[in-house]
Amino acid sequence: MNTPRSALTPDNLALLQSIADTGSFAAAARQLGLVPSALTYRVRQIEDALDVLLFDRGARHARPTEAGLALLRDGTRLLEDMDAVAQRVRRVATGWEAQLTLSVDGVISPTTLLELVEAFYAQSPPTRLKWREGILSGTAEALITGQADLAIGVAVPSPNIAGLQVEPLGETRFVFAVAPHHPLARLPEPLSDATLRAHRLVAVADSGRHNTVTLGVLSGQDVLTVHSLRAKVQAQLLGLGCGFLPEGMVSPYLDSGQLVVRRVARPARRVRLVYMWRENQPETHGRALLWWLQQLRSSTTRRALLENHPA
Repeated sequence: MNTPRSALTPDNLALLQSIADTGSFAAAARQLGLVPSALTYRVRQIEDALDVLLFDRGARHARPTEAGLALLRDGTRLLEDMDAVAQRVRRVATGWEAQLTLSVDGVISPTTLLELVEAFYAQSPPTRLKWREGILSGTAEALITGQADLAIGVAVPSPNIAGLQVEPLGETRFVFAVAPHHPLARLPEPLSDATLRAHRLVAVADSGRHNTVTLGVLSGQDVLTVHSLRAKVQAQLLGLGCGFLPEGMVSPYLDSGQLVVRRVARPARRVRLVYMWRENQPETHGRALLWWLQQLRSSTTRRALLENHPA
């Protein structure tokens, strides 16, 4: 026991806590079934390894020093963490994944997704959730490259890769919207491409690293590129540009008049969205993934994921 790491074992931390609780080396020795000299020797070994004095021997009772109190506080947390890890490992052995990563497109309602997260946690699973936001090709790319276990809201066609399962999520309509004070709000409809080209477009950057996609940009058009759909909505609310937005996401702003829909000459944009996961044998799927797939089978849940966007 000549290094701090070798000294800070669960048994030694429990021994130090016993001394602090009983107030004396002798009482702690009786509690632990040790002879007092053996207990004193172990404490000295711990102190030598840490190069600190943990207990004040001059007092009538064994009182922890400031360093001793700090070690006891941290040691209690370490012991609790060890117990939590042991419990977590036992639960993971029952079929729960240690971690489940969701790749969620920006078109998905965060409110509904958080409601699902809340319902998931209500089961007290040992699985840790990770939510990463994707845009365009990046949503599926995270799944394809092994950085996610489930992709929700994939809109861009993905390569036909063996081992991926795809199910429909729903369809969302994109509307061309501008702030009421934007110049395009006052021009006659339908707005031609020539008219649109003269006005700045707000675009969302593709989060993918490979085969990135750009939608709706006309040749020679000024572009403001933002990092998320929420930022795109905010930019268009301020009149910084124009562009297509998911109707379900901006319906509160349309209802309040903060955005107005303008008819354009180009065809209406409707996008079919899917959710994807790696197709293993069903019996090898972890319980966390199976739980999420079960929720996505509900048409009510799928609709809420696309439409429940509070302002």
